Parts: sequence; structure tokens; C-alpha cells
Amino acid sequence: MCLHYGQEVFEGMKAYRTAEGKVQLFRPIENFKRLNQSNKRLVIPELPEELGMKCLMELLKVEKDWVPSKEGESLYIRPFIIAVDPFLGVKPGAQYLFIIILSPSGAYYETGLNPVNIYVESKYVRAVRGGMGFAKTGGNYAASLIGQDEAHKQNYSQVLWLDGVEQKYIEEVGAMNIFFVIDGKVVTPMLQGSILPGITRKSAIEVCKSKGLVVEERRIDIQEIADAYDAGKLDEVFGTGTAAVISPVGHLKWGDKVMEINGNKIGNISQMLYDTMTGIQWGKIEDTFDWVVPVE
Repeated sequence: MCLHYGQEVFEGMKAYRTAEGKVQLFRPIENFKRLNQSNKRLVIPELPEELGMKCLMELLKVEKDWVPSKEGESLYIRPFIIAVDPFLGVKPGAQYLFIIILSPSGAYYETGLNPVNIYVESKYVRAVRGGMGFAKTGGNYAASLIGQDEAHKQNYSQVLWLDGVEQKYIEEVGAMNIFFVIDGKVVTPMLQGSILPGITRKSAIEVCKSKGLVVEERRIDIQEIADAYDAGKLDEVFGTGTAAVISPVGHLKWGDKVMEINGNKIGNISQMLYDTMTGIQWGKIEDTFDWVVPVE
């Protein structure tokens, strides 16, 4: 049934090896909490979070030799649930499989933390409030492919989606949440059901607040970003996600307007967030947030 009606959900996280050879996870319980939010939306039975963690820990104990030890490398973890009823008919499944697959993953930035170029999609939409935008499910990614394809045709690496009703409020990038630094304030779209509640997003907000930075979660009109750029107040733009952690944005294209952000260089806040979160993930700095879970 998952192949015909799309009843499936998934998560993405990583295991990291410290310089001392220890293996650890970054906020994994948040992934299982989010998995259950997706389950609810797709009428899939909830998976007890403790069971999910136990399954993951037992698997990693067996397979932890696959966690790479080179700088920037990690073990990607993909838990997922699929409906497997051998049946054609539009209804919630009665049989499901919970599976976890693992894959060693190379460094996302092989040559350092480099800015990416983003294209604002104005024709197609990815999700609307009341839909599945907040769930981590394949349908959301399928809906984003056409925008991603258009971005690539224009030599941009990622697509930035606008809201599905008025098509003027910023939502998220194809593979990450988005942040703006406007006149010293860190601003990101609020969670209202149409974008993914990213765990790296949540962590970035908490780190910024711990550093005394002002953080606003609200609706952001794309015109506001263009106006801030014209006024010289758009200091930084960056994305957050499991794969890249922090992805600085060097250029933002909206229609015929191309905005070069911070001279196509990494901003101070982007660099601080990257250094802080990767430092915690790989055990290079103290985890004052109690986010790390060791794999014994």
C-alpha cells in the first residue's frame, strides 16, 4: 500500500565518532517524537519513543564499527515506517514495518563551509496549512522535485518555497529550514503546519538565544527580505538541516532580482552556529545543553 498510496514516514539523524573513538548521537529522542507527529498525520500507529531508541541503540551496538572516524564524516541513520498490506484500496494500512537502515556518510563540505545559491520558486507550491507540510513523508519531497529541477536549470543549488495560499510568505528550502539575519536580529519562519519542524532548526534557535541574540519566529514576506537587502540590512541568510548542519546562502534569486548575501561569504552567526553544533556533535566542545546521547 505504501507504493500506491504513499503511506510512509521517515526520519534522518547521524551517529558521530569523537576523537577518543566514542560513538554518540545528537538529540535522537527528538527524531522519534517527530516521527510520531508524522505518524499521526498519516494515520500510522504511533511507535513508542522508548522502543524506537532501544531498537536504534541495539542496532548501533552491532554496527558501530561502520561509524567513520575521519574529520566531518558520520553514520547516516534512516528510521522509517511503511504500510505493507498487499491490497489496493484507499484506506489506512493494517500492517506496517518499522525499519532502520544505516550508511556511512562523507563530509558534507569537503572544501570547507561554502555558501550555496538559492532560487525562490514563485509558480509551484510545496504544501499548505492543514496538509502534510510538517510531516516527514515522501509526498512532501515528491512535491518539491519540480522546483528543485527548475532551480538546477537556472544554476541554483536549492529552491526556496513560498506559502501555498498567497505565495509571498517564506516557508523552507527543499532540504532545510531557512534563517535570515536582519539588522542584527535572527528571523525564521514560524511553525504553523506547513513546514518541517527541524531539529537542527530548533537547536540553532536555542544556541542563538543562549548567546544573547534576538530570535524571532514569525511570518516573513519575501518582499521584506528584498527591502532589507536594498536597505543594506540583510546581514546573513543560512539554512539548517541534519545533512549540512548550517548552510550559508551566498546568492538569493527572486524573479529577476539577484541578491548577493554578505559578499558571498560566511557570516559570523552562521559560523558560530556551525562551530557550536558540530563541536557538540563530534565531542570537540562541552555539551552544555545535554543534547548528546552516548552509544555504550
